[in-house]
This record gives sequence, structure tokens and C-alpha cells, in this order.
Amino acid sequence: MRVLSVNVGRPRANPWKPVALTGIDKRPASEPVMVTAPGPKGTGAVGLAGDRVYDVQHHGGTDQAVYAYAREDLDRWADELGRDLPNGVFGENLTTEGIAVNDALIGERWRIGRDLVLEVSCPRIPCGTFQGWLDRGGWIKRFTQAALPGAYFRVIAPGPVSAGDPVRIEHRPGHEVTVAVTFRALTTEPELLPALLAASAMPAGIRELAQRRAGAAVPAGRPSSSPAEAAQLR
Repeated sequence: MRVLSVNVGRPRANPWKPVALTGIDKRPASEPVMVTAPGPKGTGAVGLAGDRVYDVQHHGGTDQAVYAYAREDLDRWADELGRDLPNGVFGENLTTEGIAVNDALIGERWRIGRDLVLEVSCPRIPCGTFQGWLDRGGWIKRFTQAALPGAYFRVIAPGPVSAGDPVRIEHRPGHEVTVAVTFRALTTEPELLPALLAASAMPAGIRELAQRRAGAAVPAGRPSSSPAEAAQLR
């Protein structure tokens, strides 16, 4: 299990959202990149030095400090879409190899290299920028149906990260709430929401949705979660 590529964004115009710029265009770094905890959402800060987000309402902050996607899943999409998908093209900071990222448990901790420790926090929810960047009509629906979202992480211990760094799983919580299950609960299968409460490391916004569903606090006939609501947790 290792980091195949460390990818840092470069600002570019964003014609797909009412935000002037986007940081989705991420390219592999040739040198080690320092990763630190960015603090609360709203400033544009993320974990990797030299990177940032521009849709500060929906991206960045403590629970979305680092985004990882598996090279194996990129290869699957490359075959399905019939196009090359280089490392970083999904906007991921870390392209991994040998790790089933979507099977990671919420709260699972990874040590990367010697010092860096990350904690799985939540899945990525696709947005209009992602669809526009890939230039694929219907991409949000297709990505959602596949339920291979990749994982966001919190920074538990700062440190540098480089391509080739080994990944070691240091802690796995005693529940079965994976990144993929969380994603399905937030998008296509809201009946799964109560099960998310087993994961104490779940971000507060998602936990609130799960509590509402579990407590039947939402009026009858109205689902407690929808892709639009879930997108607000990005």
C-alpha cells in the first residue's frame, strides 16, 4: 500500500459554478509536500501546502483537508470512459495504489511515511465543477451510481508526503461504516442514514442528517436526505 502520486492544485477559471476559480486541476508534485491541519471551513485552506479551494462554502477545512482516490478505480473509469485519466484528474491530492479506499472505515487512521497521520472523515460528493472538468454530460449521476467516491481525511499528525511513501493502517474502528456506505446513505439510499451513527468520527453535518432520519424528525413523505442536501456537506 503506497502513495502513487501527490497532487497539488493550480487555480483556473471555473465556468461551471458561480465561483470565479477552481482548484480541481491538480498535478503531480515532484518534491515532498507538507501536510498540516487547515482549520475550519471557510478560508479556502486545505491540508497540502501550496493548494487551496475556492468554493469555500462547500470545500476545504478540517474534515476535507486531504482527498484520496485509488489508482485502481481511476483505471476502471479510464476503461469505461475510453480515455486516459492521469493521476490527479479527479481533483485528488493523493492517488493511492494497493488500498481499497472506498472500503476504508470512517475514523480509520493511516500513517503515511514516517510522520503524517490522516483519519478518514467522509466521502466526496460530486458537483457541477467535477462534471464540467471531465466534460461528461450526466457525469454526476454516473459517478453517484458507481458509489466509488474516494475519501476525505482529517490531519491528525502533520508531516511531509511524497510519491512512493508507504501507507500503514494504524487504527480501524469497531464498526462497519465504510466510505462507500456513507456515500450511498447520502445519495441513493437514505434508509442507510441511521447506520452512520455507529461512526463517532462522522462529520457533524452528516451526523445531524443521520439523527434526523433515525428520530423520524422529518415530516412524513419527505426523505431526510437527498443529493442536494448531501452536497451541502462537501
